Amino acid sequence: MNSPLVIAGHAFTSRLWVGTGKYPSHQIMRDCHEASGTEMITVAVRRLDLKATGEQSLMHWVDRNKLKLLPNTAGCYTADDAIRTCHLAAELGLSQWVKLEVLGDEKTLFPDTEETVKAAKVLVKEGFTVLPYTTDDVIVARKLEDAGCAAVMPLGAPIGSGLGIVNPHHLQMILDAVKIPVIVDAGIGTASDAAIAMELGCHGVLLNTAIASAKNPVLMASAMKLAVEAGRNAFLAGRMPRGKATASSPLVK
Repeated sequence: MNSPLVIAGHAFTSRLWVGTGKYPSHQIMRDCHEASGTEMITVAVRRLDLKATGEQSLMHWVDRNKLKLLPNTAGCYTADDAIRTCHLAAELGLSQWVKLEVLGDEKTLFPDTEETVKAAKVLVKEGFTVLPYTTDDVIVARKLEDAGCAAVMPLGAPIGSGLGIVNPHHLQMILDAVKIPVIVDAGIGTASDAAIAMELGCHGVLLNTAIASAKNPVLMASAMKLAVEAGRNAFLAGRMPRGKATASSPLVK
């Protein structure tokens, strides 16, 4: 029943995508990736130390035979800056797939949706596979789909907040409105948050801080793996109707 997640012709068995920042060490990061079962990791292009070599380099700890890279444009505040960053990622041989982030506010890290749509249109025409980080706004989601994005990635809550799925109804509206995959990006704090996102029908979850900042990151990575799988299975199974209490084993006379 649980078929792979297919985006731009690429099939993913795991519906959990994980980041590469904030970990106590590169070794713990790699252990978390393995425990999570992820097949896609995000890398902030502007924060890569291109001079680092050997074990000091982030990419030394990434097995590219097992993991697909999703370079992101974190730290960009204009469409032009994000587009340049995507070109840099391609030139570095990271990927033609990009997690498009165009931020509009330094404090909340909320996206500038107007600049995001603008950048998406250009990047799609240039042959990039674009997966944009956006607000949980159904109108913006439709515009990104119309621009040719391969998926849309609305936030569940502000980046790094760990507040979980603040507006489930907004996510449901997006799921009902677009035909491309919906990946919840940002705001997940613990395993139950990831499960809720999947139970709503979201096609996947992208998270980082919830694992990297946990007291035991590797154990949390494992918990997230199970939560995404459980939430997906619950969605496919179809929950019972909400209603009044009824006996699970009624008496029959």
